[in-house]
Amino acid sequence: MVLGLLLARGGVETTLLEKHADFLRDFRGDTVHPTTLTLLDELGLGAQFAALPPRWVERISVELDSGTYDVADLTKIPGPHKHIAFVPQWDFLDILAKAGEREPSYSLIMEAEVTDLLMDGNRIRGVVYQRDGQTHELRASLVVGCDGRTSIVRERAGLRPRAFGAPMDVLWFRLPRRPNDPQGGVFRVSKATIMILIDRGDYFQIGVVIKKGSYESLRDLGIESLRRRLSQTLPWLADRLESLSSFDDIRLLNVVLSRLERWYADGLLCIGDAAHAMSPVGGVGVNLAIQDAVAAARVLVPALQANSVTTETLRRVQLRRWFPTVVTQTFQRIAHRFILATRIEEPEESVDSTAPPRAIRLLQRFPVLQGVPATFIGIGALPEHAPEFARR
Repeated sequence: MVLGLLLARGGVETTLLEKHADFLRDFRGDTVHPTTLTLLDELGLGAQFAALPPRWVERISVELDSGTYDVADLTKIPGPHKHIAFVPQWDFLDILAKAGEREPSYSLIMEAEVTDLLMDGNRIRGVVYQRDGQTHELRASLVVGCDGRTSIVRERAGLRPRAFGAPMDVLWFRLPRRPNDPQGGVFRVSKATIMILIDRGDYFQIGVVIKKGSYESLRDLGIESLRRRLSQTLPWLADRLESLSSFDDIRLLNVVLSRLERWYADGLLCIGDAAHAMSPVGGVGVNLAIQDAVAAARVLVPALQANSVTTETLRRVQLRRWFPTVVTQTFQRIAHRFILATRIEEPEESVDSTAPPRAIRLLQRFPVLQGVPATFIGIGALPEHAPEFARR
């Protein structure tokens, strides 16, 4: 959506194909980080976003059995936005779609499911998609695959990602939120459970980390067993767990950490999760994908206007975004290995929850250091800014 808007503002005829009839998909990433908030300002969309309204978070804390500890202080990062916004992704996408509709060279086709690529020899010349029960062809000088970790575009092009493995999956579900509950979000780590609660106003969107491949065994134990586990982890949720009536109320997120060695083919570029599937650690996936889009637009608009998009053009996009992708995924792999894997794989009695880890103790002793994880999460390894042709 971001790339489509930027290309259209650059005068490039752009068509977006969206599989669904609307954007109302729950249990997607809802964190909008400072780099994205700054980008919205540059695009003239900051006021519209702020009017949604989002939930603003300035500090990130972790709640352990031994207490609650601040680990990231966003007030210490550079730039105009010293907070993270929690907002339903469909509201964010609606803003981008409406902004795109104001551009004469922009077209968004809903309920259009891409099923194949159009080939001319070894060059990709467009896509095949299904809409209203009919098959359509759309020819283009460039196809961009933004269709996520199960990308059909990537598969049809024969691009295969390298998987790094992940020790966990995540259960997503909703629970009612009361007026006196914590605001913004809660990150809870107990003896054997990791939970995140995202404040959505009148309800929490909740993620519970489980061991990779353990979903079926948890389901066999029944919903009451899961309720007991949640009640032990966060006792103040106990009085509303009855609303979790069965596992039909729960969505399983299969956590994948992978990336393509080559993000492009002749006539095709992949960005976002189609190029590099991210773990939910740090909540950076949405924002990293948006940074990809900005970098891609900066490179692609001049080339598309000159009708001179080559594989070297597409390689420049990957080279620009390779470093922040590798750095972020390396951090996530370390988090999987030393934090998450320990908590979800070791027996409860082997986990010492009476004292915080050494890193957290250091952040409490020297609070200024909380700006380091805040900068990594909020700004990232290589922030991108809107090109001049796209600013309003």
